[in-house]
Amino acid sequence: MKVLNFMGQRKLALGLSVVLLVLSIGSLATRQLNWGLDFTGGTLVEVHYSETADLSAIRGLLDGNGFAGAVVVAFGTDRDVLIRLPQGKSDADARAMLTLLQDNFEGTVELRRTEFIGPQVGAELREQGGLAILLALGLVMLYIAFRFQMKFAVGAVAALFHDIVITLGFFSITGMDFDLTVLAALLAVIGYSLNDTIVVSDRIRENFRKVRGEGPVSIINISLSETLGRTLVTSLTTLLVLVALAVFGGDMIYGFAIALLVGVVIGTYSSIYVAANTLLMLNVSKEDLMIPVKEGAEQDDLAP
Repeated sequence: MKVLNFMGQRKLALGLSVVLLVLSIGSLATRQLNWGLDFTGGTLVEVHYSETADLSAIRGLLDGNGFAGAVVVAFGTDRDVLIRLPQGKSDADARAMLTLLQDNFEGTVELRRTEFIGPQVGAELREQGGLAILLALGLVMLYIAFRFQMKFAVGAVAALFHDIVITLGFFSITGMDFDLTVLAALLAVIGYSLNDTIVVSDRIRENFRKVRGEGPVSIINISLSETLGRTLVTSLTTLLVLVALAVFGGDMIYGFAIALLVGVVIGTYSSIYVAANTLLMLNVSKEDLMIPVKEGAEQDDLAP
């Protein structure tokens, strides 16, 4: 097996991560996120067209008639349309919009349902979503510390924090809607990145105990090289599915697919460079991973 010198590029990778984190945090501080209706509150209207609905025409019609900012997406079939009106629109506005749609369509437009989401609910969702992410990071740190060692836990949480911030920064910079589906994708990114990090950490621990006469950098390079094939196959197959979802899945899950695409790419990178690089910064050594010997065990081994 050819051992690749991953850690030889660790300073360059560290610089890249710092730049991405600074850009992401700077954008989140200045531009913030483009919160979707789930978080800001508003009115959700589902309508059914008797014939195929032209989403572009519907968007143009609404924008030019007092409903600027409305989000129009296909919902299920090409005749079902979900319209999200921003905060400040009432039930009367929803009825006026339905009349507008009917007057500009030769067939029939049927109202299926109308839901109102208040701003208080949106604020609670933002708070609970943030708490869910923090709780996930805390539990991950405890799990890794229990299964491996505290230095591995710090590396894993650093990698997950890196992935979440950069994914959030991507949505902040691009201005894409951040709704509940994107939040769900963020939690999925935590799970994906954690799985990859655990596989790498397990191999690093095993090689620290098995390989003799090599320093931490060489052992980590060996471990990353051994898991590289598995990492690439898993990431590429996942990316193929996500690209298909983003292209053919429709507007309803577009944000979800994009968030996972960004998260999987960044997560694969962070499991190689951020988690392993953090271990080197914390001066991980063979002594950190030695299996403790019970008191009296050595004497028992030496006894005739």
